[in-house]
Amino acid sequence: MKTSFDNFPVNVGTRLRELRIERNTSMRSLSRESGLSTNALSMIERNLVSPSVSTLYKIAGALGVPVSAFFRVDPQRKNIVFSKADEHNRISFLRGIWEGLGGEKFLGGVEPFILTLEPGGNSGKFTMAHSGQEFVLCLEGEIEYEVETERFLLEKGDNLIFNSNLRHRWRNPGKKISKVLIIISGFQIGEHPSEFHLQNKIEMSDE
Repeated sequence: MKTSFDNFPVNVGTRLRELRIERNTSMRSLSRESGLSTNALSMIERNLVSPSVSTLYKIAGALGVPVSAFFRVDPQRKNIVFSKADEHNRISFLRGIWEGLGGEKFLGGVEPFILTLEPGGNSGKFTMAHSGQEFVLCLEGEIEYEVETERFLLEKGDNLIFNSNLRHRWRNPGKKISKVLIIISGFQIGEHPSEFHLQNKIEMSDE
C-alpha cells in the first residue's frame, strides 16, 4: 500500500538537499554515515532516481531526522493561523489518517493534530522520543499509549500528559475506529516533533 500525501507535493531530491544543508552535512559525510555511495546520493538529490523506502530510512538515520521529513514542505509561518476544515493537511497511512490543525503554519512552539485510526492502527514497531510535552485527548473509541514502561488505555474523554522525551508509542486496540487529538508544545521553533508520529508509518514501493 502506498502512502497518500493529499496536500503535500513530494520532491524527495529537493528535500534531501535542504535537509543536508540545514544540518551542514557534506555529500561525502552523508555517504559515510548512510553507507550509500556519493554517486547514488547525488542522483537522488538531482531527482534522477527515486529511492526505495529502505534507502530513505538509511538517509534519514544518517541525517538524524524521521523519514517523513522528506515529505514536509514548510509554508510561510504566521502569528495567527485560521484553518478551514476542508483545508487541513491530511496524510493517509496504513489504517489511519494524520490531520494537521495548522501547527505547521504557526510561528510558535505548538503542533496540534488529529489521528483517526482503524482497529489495529498504530505508530509502528519502534518507540519514539522528541522534544516538548505531549497532550493526548481521546475523542472517539479508544487508544492505548505506552510511555516508557507504563501503559495507559484512553477511552472517550480521557486524556494524558507527559514529557515527549520519554519513549512512547500508541495503537488502537479496539474493534472500532478511534479518533484522538494530540497537542505537542514546548519545543524549539524550527523543530517538527509531529513528524515523529509518522516516521514508522511511511510506506512506499521498493524498487
